[in-house]
Amino acid sequence: MPAFEYRSLDHRGKIKKGTLEADSARQVRQQLRDKGWVPIEVNEAQDSSSSAGLGRFSGSGKLNGAEQALLTRQLATLLKSGLPVEQALSAVAKQAANDRIERIILAVRAKVREGFSLAHSFESFPRAFPEMYRATVAAGEQSGHLEQVLEQLADYLETRHDTGRSVAQAMIYPAFIMVFATIVIMLMMTFVVPKLVAVFEGREQTLPLLTRIVMALSDFARDWGWLLCLLIVVAVVAFMRAMRDPAFRLRVHRRLVTMPMVGTMLRAADSARLASTLGILGRSGVPLVDALFIAAQVVGNLEVRNAVKNAAAKVREGGSLSRALDASGYFPPMLVQMIASGEASGELDHMLTRAADYQERELSSTVSTMVGLLGPIMLLFMAGVVVLIVLSVMLPIMQMNNLLAG
Repeated sequence: MPAFEYRSLDHRGKIKKGTLEADSARQVRQQLRDKGWVPIEVNEAQDSSSSAGLGRFSGSGKLNGAEQALLTRQLATLLKSGLPVEQALSAVAKQAANDRIERIILAVRAKVREGFSLAHSFESFPRAFPEMYRATVAAGEQSGHLEQVLEQLADYLETRHDTGRSVAQAMIYPAFIMVFATIVIMLMMTFVVPKLVAVFEGREQTLPLLTRIVMALSDFARDWGWLLCLLIVVAVVAFMRAMRDPAFRLRVHRRLVTMPMVGTMLRAADSARLASTLGILGRSGVPLVDALFIAAQVVGNLEVRNAVKNAAAKVREGGSLSRALDASGYFPPMLVQMIASGEASGELDHMLTRAADYQERELSSTVSTMVGLLGPIMLLFMAGVVVLIVLSVMLPIMQMNNLLAG
């Protein structure tokens, strides 16, 4: 029985949105009329921004990391308790935090009731359930251990979400310092410095070089600051539009991945995601070559993603995964060595899981160190600018005192 999205007017004339299961849209309209509501629009739920389904009513069929992890954990727990897939989906829909998640789950349940597999039902919502997610679920269904596979998938999603949240929280303080420092410096250069150095204008004396530089910067910030801000906005918009071009985006990603500090962090993050995804797909029974092509989709940097796809092609030809990854030069030596050890011992899935844990710990440590240094660096920068401004004001005063003393 399919699920339908509806929009109607209730007894008070307020617009109501929701999801109902019925054999046809006509039956949904009749159910609404039985409630005394006036149906405005009824369409079958689906994940398409151009359709009149879910995309129109909820704006997006995408689940964030926390929602995806919670949904997977609930589904795994219910299936482990012995509930059929259809009933488990119904229970998850009732526990949904918002209408958007409920509509997605009910639409998936409708597909399951029509006889489709759970993985195939998820295909209607590719933004909510990406390829890696669907492939893992399909492997669990084929092996007959869906609940165990979903538990592993939930662990992976929760770990990834916690890591991302930790990094975001750690960046709050440095970001605040950066914004605060920028505002203070702009205010000083625009309003404070002109008033302080105004007393020196008109005097027949040569101002120190530092004072002249600060005055010139202050005049520029006061007269052309708006233009500078406008140029920055235009440059950001132009860059974002240019990033839509695959060739330009690939060039940018290639440049980023080779940068000293940023590239190291990007490679570490992508390596951790790759190892985690390969490990969970391998434990779920997905063949290595297929797992590599699927895992490539979770790699954020396009240059590294192409390296993974090239490695998959070499493995398909009979090559070693560790040598194929090492040849690209984008993956940490420790990851390559652990994969090589796993291939030699026949425990590749286990070693991939250990490698993912190691890479995530290294990434967390690197990010914590860099974030910890960023705050003091920004404070030192702001203090240095303030000292230069103070010196630019004090030097002419000291010069005048020396002239008067002489």
